[in-house]
Amino acid sequence: MEIVVLLKQVPATESMIDIAEDGVSIKTADLKWVISPYDEFAVEEALRIKEAHGGKVTILTVGPDKATEAIRTALAMGADEGILINDPTALNCDGLGVARILAAALKKIPYDIVIAGQRAVDDDNYLVGTAVAELLEIPNISVVNKQEISDGKIRCRRTIEGGVVVIEAPLPALFTTQRGLNEPRYASLPGIMKAKKKPLATKTLADIGLEAAELGEPKTKLISLKLPPERKGGRMVEGETAAEKAATLVRLLAEEAKVL
Repeated sequence: MEIVVLLKQVPATESMIDIAEDGVSIKTADLKWVISPYDEFAVEEALRIKEAHGGKVTILTVGPDKATEAIRTALAMGADEGILINDPTALNCDGLGVARILAAALKKIPYDIVIAGQRAVDDDNYLVGTAVAELLEIPNISVVNKQEISDGKIRCRRTIEGGVVVIEAPLPALFTTQRGLNEPRYASLPGIMKAKKKPLATKTLADIGLEAAELGEPKTKLISLKLPPERKGGRMVEGETAAEKAATLVRLLAEEAKVL
């Protein structure tokens, strides 16, 4: 079975984010970069499908040279090969543009299952995986927390408000991952050593048969970045008794906070 994981490298969630001087990007010099957490679930589930059904796991991503670090991490976990689409035009795309690039790359390689994180934790746009499925004209099942494959079909479970829905689709298909699907494994030392010898190809848009003009104009534009306002310190409500404190609190909520 041919399994492809769509992966993105993002700043680690514990990193301190500072806005760059241009006001529309972040300072990257001292950031730690990792696989987007939801994509880690995708890598782990791909490896489990391979262990159950055989086949090969390919990691596919769009990004700069640095993104090879994330691909190597996935290879150390057990994936078989990686493909990085690194092109100056690709680095300025919005989510739909990235989806067009990934879809074009997928048309050049075999796949039975495509797995992606439900979203990347840096921009949170929830778009890329579903857009790739639409462009490839294959079924898409989003926010999956359990899957089973048999007889050329995939059956996925996803949580909805008030219950669970089970969706079945023929292969090839794409699904996106949710917390609870699995617990990603750590890369072992032997895995890290083997990853250095696994194939990792870097390609341009021309290599996947895509011209910059085919990406179209971005549908979204980042206007500015701003840090959230600093929170003020807490305020102690004074009073001799609990009733007096409660009365003071109600008055402050009504007169100062304006929430009553």
